[in-house]
Amino acid sequence: MRRVGPLLVERRITPPRSAVIGVSALAVVIALLVAAIIFWGYGVSPWQAYAAIARGTVGSRDGINEILRRSLPLILCGVGLTLAFRAQFWNIGAEGQLLAGAVAATGVALFAPIPGRWLLPTMFAAGFLAGGIWGIVPALLRAKLRVNEVISTLMMNYIMIYIVEWLIHGPWKGATMRGFAYSDFFPAAARLPWIPGSRVHWPTLVIGVAAAVAVALILARTRLGYEIRVVGQSTDAARYAGIDLLRVIAWVMFLSGGLAALAGVGEVAGVHFRLRSPTHISMGYGYTAIIVAWLARGSPLAAVFTALLFGLIFAAGDVIKVALMMPFQITGVFNGLILFFLIGSEMLMYWRVRLAPKGERWTGRAGSSER
Repeated sequence: MRRVGPLLVERRITPPRSAVIGVSALAVVIALLVAAIIFWGYGVSPWQAYAAIARGTVGSRDGINEILRRSLPLILCGVGLTLAFRAQFWNIGAEGQLLAGAVAATGVALFAPIPGRWLLPTMFAAGFLAGGIWGIVPALLRAKLRVNEVISTLMMNYIMIYIVEWLIHGPWKGATMRGFAYSDFFPAAARLPWIPGSRVHWPTLVIGVAAAVAVALILARTRLGYEIRVVGQSTDAARYAGIDLLRVIAWVMFLSGGLAALAGVGEVAGVHFRLRSPTHISMGYGYTAIIVAWLARGSPLAAVFTALLFGLIFAAGDVIKVALMMPFQITGVFNGLILFFLIGSEMLMYWRVRLAPKGERWTGRAGSSER
């Protein structure tokens, strides 16, 4: 305990939920205030900017549908990353795992001789398997060769990006695309249905919410979930308890990569109906999902709501571009500011500040515990 003037500052080991929510909300508000300065620098009134964003997003049915559509890949990637982060495995590779799912789904949609009604389930199964295998690779590198997973998962993103570029410029370049770098369009049976009046592909929404519930149950009610929590708290304690670290990390990354890959299947089968450039398929969803999982604090169910928050930010980027005539890259600035202030405010959660009791005479110096 330290005393600073009339205040007592105490350190706490585990921050309460109210502190987590309060500090996180304050960080987001400060990020929005800083973003307001950027609007002002572009000659746009911050009040008018945020009013236009509100009207174009939560203020209309089309805006809400767009928020939901942008949230779908973030839900799946974010839920998968919460699982990895609970095991203290820093998976930065959701972007590549998402693209692996898109590639596998495209391969099935265009080249697999599968009856129509089985085509979509097979695409999701193949995508999940591809993303899971892509995710296991860094887990094995860490377990066998002690390769830092942050570096390996990040570098594997670039490998998958160049694989997609090679495919759409080479062997999978569509014969009907007239020189553009796309694959051919998927057949009708390989396209996901939309909610009427929107572009929200509802099967992906159902899968995303079901995945959040399933991962929450795995963490809370299964032996694997118990082992993941123990590994996340202390690898030494996990070894002492006889837990096979390689098996646990491999399962974590298989599931985490597989869930991110399902997001890729949803994007190509529900939005684009073909394989396109990686920047068109993903728009950085895999990287943004890191912030989604960070905000969710390891809770798969909370990741659904934090994904909706960033779906709102992505939809706001469209409003900024169209209504305010500003570069859409401002969305990336939003993401960066929010992540910066969230990380910067992290330490505040572990300190409790309160007024010293009345009548207690303080005789020490500021910052000391003397009385």
